[in-house]
Amino acid sequence: MIKPLVVGVAGGTCSGKTTVVRKIVEGLRSCEVIVIQHDSYYRDRSHLPPEERTHINYDHPDALDTDLCVNHLEQLIAGIPVRIPVYDFTTHTRLPETIFVEPASVIIVEGILIFVDPKLRRLMDIKVFVDTDADTRFVRRLQRDITERGRTLESVIRQYMSTVKPMHLEFVEPSKRYADIIIPEGGYNEVAVDMLLTKIRSVIGREV
Repeated sequence: MIKPLVVGVAGGTCSGKTTVVRKIVEGLRSCEVIVIQHDSYYRDRSHLPPEERTHINYDHPDALDTDLCVNHLEQLIAGIPVRIPVYDFTTHTRLPETIFVEPASVIIVEGILIFVDPKLRRLMDIKVFVDTDADTRFVRRLQRDITERGRTLESVIRQYMSTVKPMHLEFVEPSKRYADIIIPEGGYNEVAVDMLLTKIRSVIGREV
């Protein structure tokens, strides 16, 4: 069995990570690719009252069950299928259903904090950091959380100032030093994305 290539894509909130991941998947269309979202591994808070859930710092590494993510990634690398949790960002709980994921020749791991944990970092063959201006990221997050996650304007701003920004400065930005490749402005940087795709193709040893 050929070991799959593991690509980590990190960066600040709404930096354009998902766009980069989508372009990688599109560029490797004839290759088996799976994407693992670190966000899927947020810890279940169903045991807490709804009001108490809103006061948790979800931008701290401890908010995620990274050990389970590491375990799942190790199994996929070994050729074993896994069941990934489904997280509800509105209620801060895991849903009863899971997503069945089978191994593939390329595994992409996406998340804000994926370079913070050394166990997770060691499993990655290529580490990419998407670097985007803070103002741009804030506006994108504002739009996303209101339209997709049912948040209010006030709650998004409060969370950004109290936890998102401080945690970015404490954990996310420093983790950039572990990156092999830094992509300014995310998926809109076509030159950088093309270079990344060329590198991935060369590593997996085939034209895709």
